[in-house]
Amino acid sequence: MMEAIILIVARPGKENEVYEALKAHPAVKEIYRVYGEYDVLLRIEVEDIKGLDSFHDGLLRKLGEGDIELTETLIASTYGIK
Repeated sequence: MMEAIILIVARPGKENEVYEALKAHPAVKEIYRVYGEYDVLLRIEVEDIKGLDSFHDGLLRKLGEGDIELTETLIASTYGIK
């Protein structure tokens, strides 16, 4: 499995729509509305890089057409808490 952290900047007033659209997706393991430069933080688990591509292109880009301004994806390497 592959983990990634995705930071999202929502369009003003669209934070709830982004949160609601993402929270039920099976790849999303944690989701937080946050304060600061970003509006939403996701931790996702996918099988491999193709799974990440599918999540990004199939869901985030579709939301990006109206509700998301910017995303930043951080692929986890090591140091998970066991």
